[in-house]
Amino acid sequence: MSGNGKSIGRWVWPLAGALLCLGLGTASGLSTVSGVGSWYRDLIKPPGTPPSWVFGPVWSVLYLMMGTALGRLIHRRAWPAVGAFGFQMVMNLAWTPVFFGAHRAGAALGVILSMWLGLLVTILLARKSDPLAPWLLVPYLVWVSYATYLNAGFFWLNR
Repeated sequence: MSGNGKSIGRWVWPLAGALLCLGLGTASGLSTVSGVGSWYRDLIKPPGTPPSWVFGPVWSVLYLMMGTALGRLIHRRAWPAVGAFGFQMVMNLAWTPVFFGAHRAGAALGVILSMWLGLLVTILLARKSDPLAPWLLVPYLVWVSYATYLNAGFFWLNR
């Protein structure tokens, strides 16, 4: 690749990754909107559960940051980190239909724990290839840790 191609890839890949992750996350969320309804409203909620309107903006920012990290890793050909990212992203996209669509908090807890572990592996692998990508994923790890607490709380309180 020429020097110009490398500099174009430096911003094209992160932009493409950001748009891809945002699009996939939005599609996953929209696929279960009708399933939330009274089921979620009637659940006993663990302490610290935020209002529902918080999730959309937080996830939008996180998906943009995640996708930017993914694009940087693809640009650097950090394939092990990209593979780990792909695994955790599949778990991310599976969580919403399992929790909100199927109303299976226990199964969703298994999914989110797998997501958390895949994300941690992604961050550790990304550190070897890119100075910024792992830091772009840290807020996501914090949020998934918080979401894991919430998921466990929903499961425990509503069993």
